[in-house]
Amino acid sequence: MAKYLVMVRGSQADYEAMAGRGSAGSPVWGKEQLAAMFAHMNAVTEDVSARGELVDAQGLAAPSTTRFVTVDGDGEPVVTDGPYAETKEVLAGYWLLDCASLDRVTEIAAQVARCPVPAGSPEYPVVIRPVDEVGPTQD
Repeated sequence: MAKYLVMVRGSQADYEAMAGRGSAGSPVWGKEQLAAMFAHMNAVTEDVSARGELVDAQGLAAPSTTRFVTVDGDGEPVVTDGPYAETKEVLAGYWLLDCASLDRVTEIAAQVARCPVPAGSPEYPVVIRPVDEVGPTQD
């Protein structure tokens, strides 16, 4: 078994569209479409949980609630809210899974990618990242 992070992406425009404020690139989601999306994502979570593969799963709040923290030359925190308009895609949610193989987690990602969305919505790939449980090695 190995752990994998399965990530779905979105943009602030997508969150706005789900709240009824569509744009050219992100059409408005109706109540039925939102219900279908949540039902689909919940079914994925229930399936991986029933198979013993689920470690954690979370949907994330809108990108507009993001806070960036860096440090200045003196090591003091510099906090900015964002992301700004130029930010296109951000992490919208994830599943942390413990699966028998990359093939299995790819099957799950394909199931996630089949999520129903309104016509004309942007398409984002579902991203799989293996969790590095070993850490860096030294030669």
